[in-house]
Formats: sequence, structure tokens, C-alpha cells
Amino acid sequence: MATIYKEFTVEADVAKMWEALRDFGAVHTRLAPGFLTDCKLDGQGARIVSFANGLVARELLVGMDEANRRLAYTITDGKASHHHASAQVFADGEGRSRFVWITDVLPDEFAAYVESMMVKGGEAMKAALERQVP
Repeated sequence: MATIYKEFTVEADVAKMWEALRDFGAVHTRLAPGFLTDCKLDGQGARIVSFANGLVARELLVGMDEANRRLAYTITDGKASHHHASAQVFADGEGRSRFVWITDVLPDEFAAYVESMMVKGGEAMKAALERQVP
């Protein structure tokens, strides 16, 4: 199983970052606009997300840990036989935070594609989160 780990610093308060991350149905407007173009909740604990490159995926919410500011989800359709991801935010000084995004994927051959998507997604998230600073 391939594990892809992305971490970046954001010039934003951790509470604001968590507010955006935990808003599961607004990921396309609050967390990664431009990278994601649409999101619809399916009423069964999942969201259907549309990516700018045309990809559409169903992401099932696995867990939301308020105390640790961590969200986990899995993709339940698509070509990968396994895709599980988590995102967590940490305070990193006053007005600064750290975003940690980890994805496990099978088969290993999908790792390079998933990593390239995570790089683009991370860039979109950093830009959006920094724009939301009051």
C-alpha cells in the first residue's frame, strides 16, 4: 500500500482552518475552490465531489474528531481498490497553522497520480485558507 504524506503551513488561525475543514459539504467553496468545482451531500454520510479535471468521486466520511481537529474519509468508487485519507490541522504559533494530509491507496501504481492531485489540492487549500483570514 502506498502512503502519500503532504504537510504545509498556512498563515491562518487553527480555529478558522478547522471550521473550513470540518464543513464536509462545502469543501468546494471553503477548502479547495478551483481544485474542486462542486460538492453534493448524498444523505448517506458521503459527498460527491467534482474536480476541475473532470474526475468525480464519492467520499464517505469515516470520522470527525473535534478535539484533535481531524477528519477522515474514504473513496468508495473509482479505479483504486483502496483509498483512505485523513486531514488534520495543528496550531503552529500565533495566526499560523499546519495542515497535514495523509492518503493510503492501493494499488501502488495509483500513488503518483494521487500525489499529483494532492499537490494541486494542497496549493488550492493553502490559497483559500489564507484568503479567509480576516
